[in-house]
Amino acid sequence: MNDALRLDGVTKRYGDKIAVDAISFSVQPGEMYALLGPNGAGKTTTLRMICGLLRPDAGQIRAFGVDVINDPMAAKRLIAWAPDEPQLYDRLNPMEYLEFVAALWDCEPKAARALAQELLERLGLWENRQQRCESFSRGMKQKTALAGALIHDPKLLLLDEPLTGLDAAAARLVKDMLAERLQAGGAIILTTHILDVAERMADRIGIIRSGALRAEGNLAQLRAVAGESGSLEDVFLRLVAPDEPTP
Repeated sequence: MNDALRLDGVTKRYGDKIAVDAISFSVQPGEMYALLGPNGAGKTTTLRMICGLLRPDAGQIRAFGVDVINDPMAAKRLIAWAPDEPQLYDRLNPMEYLEFVAALWDCEPKAARALAQELLERLGLWENRQQRCESFSRGMKQKTALAGALIHDPKLLLLDEPLTGLDAAAARLVKDMLAERLQAGGAIILTTHILDVAERMADRIGIIRSGALRAEGNLAQLRAVAGESGSLEDVFLRLVAPDEPTP
């Protein structure tokens, strides 16, 4: 079975600065992988390279066996990215937005409309389907953006702070929908600054600092690497702390 995602030695530079430093990890079908790190650690840059918005300077990325760098169109059909700031067309209503996104993916119109209705109903947006997105709350925009990410039925979801702006009921609904994607053999990578979310939801966690992967695994494995027996927060802070200077 192919990995859902594999990165090998992926590197990205901006001038003299190394934003992502030879990162390597894999994610399996049915797995949720949390990529954690402080601000500026390289998480979003990594996601942008996976979904094809940035080209790495070195390394390889494969999604379900497809080469993301050399066969970007085939790879993008397998992948959806929902950034931390919802990117919508404010003058469109949710149904128009989803039909527009589906058309970009060349989805069959009748099937796309049916899936759009299903997504809007599940996300509690059906009654707002004729309301322009510009009037939406942050949480409503977040849910609309998630529906847009799902409209072409991707196998690999990249979610940057997916629960930001959601109330408890909406967050539970989104979690349930993500769990269904995993049960169907999809895979999810998420970033979050809410460590409790990562601890509860993720099967494995990768911790990145200064563009480099410091450790990955489940909580027990991360504790062993960090030499720390406490919570994920304790482990995280130990692993992203600056190295002590050599005497």
